[in-house]
Amino acid sequence: MIDPRSQMDLSGRTALITGAAGGLGSVFSKSLASLGANLILVDIDEIKLNSIAAEIRSLVNVEITLFQCDLEKENERTNLITNVLKSNSELNILVNNAAFVGSSDLTGWAEPFLLQSLETWNRAIEVNLTACFHLIQGLSPLMKKSKGANVVNISSIYGHHAPDWTLYEGTSIGNPAAYASSKGGLIQLTRWLASTLAPEIRVNALSPGGILRNQPESFIGRYEEKILLGRMAKESDFIGVLAFLASDSSAYMTGQNLLMDGGWS
Repeated sequence: MIDPRSQMDLSGRTALITGAAGGLGSVFSKSLASLGANLILVDIDEIKLNSIAAEIRSLVNVEITLFQCDLEKENERTNLITNVLKSNSELNILVNNAAFVGSSDLTGWAEPFLLQSLETWNRAIEVNLTACFHLIQGLSPLMKKSKGANVVNISSIYGHHAPDWTLYEGTSIGNPAAYASSKGGLIQLTRWLASTLAPEIRVNALSPGGILRNQPESFIGRYEEKILLGRMAKESDFIGVLAFLASDSSAYMTGQNLLMDGGWS
């Protein structure tokens, strides 16, 4: 009898996670480490990166390598790829989690369509789509030689659905075209890469629904009315699905986008 837990065992495998010090990234990092994976953690925030690495080391005995990297900059991505190729004989898992999400006070971002700027559009596309293409392209030769090689691209429900503008009424938060377009592009890149890199590398996407992060009460209330499960997501809701996608539990799955949105869809 096959034990499903054995399919989740990542002992001896190496996972690279971008945006590893953020809310979702730190949860993903802990999840894969708990399954035995050695980690390559990448983030722009070196202080938070060291903190999450220290926390993981206190919990499990895995190898952890840290890279401070601004994924918006091509030269820093190139250096990251070079260093990973030089230092690793295998790369089994790549989680493209880092994202340009902006902020309500960023000029040309969470504003009416006519005020959204080309600068913020280009920044979002660079981080959310171009960086993923660049990393997968650069690291795929190593991954093709690695056991159970797979890529997990973190997209969004807004890469799949149009926004409901009534959710945002009376708030300072928004839903920029650049974010939705970059995340939608990432889903299609996932399909394209799955076709192109098969059978050596599996490529799937995960599209989380809205995560509770101190949004205005009016937004939370309206959002939760649309969700069958009656609440916004927590980061911990995505631990299991990431483990599924990154491990042999999903060994016969590629080119898919998993919508995990509490029933929004």
